Amino acid sequence: MPTVRKKILSFVITAAALLGLFLIAVNTGSLKVSPAELFEGLFIRYNENVATIFDLRFPRIFIAMLGGAAMAVSGVLLQAVMKNPLADPGIIGISSGASFAAVIITAFFPALYFFTPLFAFLGGMAACVIVYSLSWKGGLNPLRIILVGVAVNSVFTGLMQAFNSMTGSTYSGAASIVNANITMKTWGDLNTLLWYVLVGLILAVIVTGKCNLLALEDKTARSLGVNVTAVRIGVSLIAVLLASISTAVIGVIGFLGLIVPHIARLLVGSDHKVLVPYSVLLGAFTLLLADTVGRTIAAPYEVSASIIMSVVGGPFFILLLRRSSKTYGN
Repeated sequence: MPTVRKKILSFVITAAALLGLFLIAVNTGSLKVSPAELFEGLFIRYNENVATIFDLRFPRIFIAMLGGAAMAVSGVLLQAVMKNPLADPGIIGISSGASFAAVIITAFFPALYFFTPLFAFLGGMAACVIVYSLSWKGGLNPLRIILVGVAVNSVFTGLMQAFNSMTGSTYSGAASIVNANITMKTWGDLNTLLWYVLVGLILAVIVTGKCNLLALEDKTARSLGVNVTAVRIGVSLIAVLLASISTAVIGVIGFLGLIVPHIARLLVGSDHKVLVPYSVLLGAFTLLLADTVGRTIAAPYEVSASIIMSVVGGPFFILLLRRSSKTYGN
C-alpha cells in the first residue's frame, strides 16, 4: 500500500512532468519560443510566433490533455464496475460505438456538430448495453465481457472503416474521427470537449466513494445498504459519457484506459478518492506524450497518437492478460 508521502510525491512529479511536456509540445515544430517569450507573448505584448503557436498548437495540446484525462478516468470507473483489470472503453467496444455515432452525425448532420458528444454518448451506451446483455449468463463473467467486447468493437470499427472507404474519405471531420487524428483541431473543438469533460470528471469524483464500495463482495455491499445494481448503472453511465465525449472529438484511442489505471494504482493505491484525481493527471500526460512523440519520430510527417498507444498498449494488454489468467480465466 503506497504511503501518504509516496502519493503526494507521485502527484507533484506527475504535475511537474505534465508542465514540462506541455512546454516541449508547444515547441515541437518549425516555430520555437522560449518559456519567457511564450509568457510575454501570451500576457504582455503581441508576438507573431506566439500568436501562431497559440492558434495552431494550443487547441491540440489541450484537447490531448482533456481527452487523455477523460479516457483514463473512464477506464478506472469501468474496471471498478466490472471488477476486471482488463476493462477498457476501447477494448470492450464503447469507444467504437461512440465513434460510429459521431461519424454519422458529422457526415450527414453537420448542423448538429456541437451536440456530437451527446449522440456519441448514445452510441457508446448502445455498445455498452450490447456487451452487457450478450455477456450475461447467470451473471457477468469478466472474461466473457472482454471477448464479447472485442467482437462488438470489431463490428463497429469495421462499419466505420467501410463508411470511410465508401465516401472516399471526403468528409474530413468524419475521417479525422475514424483515424483518431487531432492534427487540425481548433478552439471550437476544444470548447465542445471542455464542458462535457468537466461535467463528467466532476461526476466521477462524486462517485469515488461508491467505487470503493464496489470493490467489496456484492453481499457485503448490500448489507451496508448499498443498491449495487443502481450504483453499477450510475458509474457505468459516467464512464461511457467520458469515453464517448473524448471519442467524439479525437476518435478512438485504444489501451489508454487500460494502461493509466494500472500505473496509477502502483503509485497511489486503489482508493478511488485518490486514484481518480491522479488518473486525470496521468491520463493527460500519457495522451499528450503519445501525440508529441507521434509529431517528432517521423517529422515532418506525423504518426497518430492512437497508433502510438496501440504499439505500446498491445504488449501491455498481453502482459496483463497473462498475469490475470488464473484469476479471470475461470
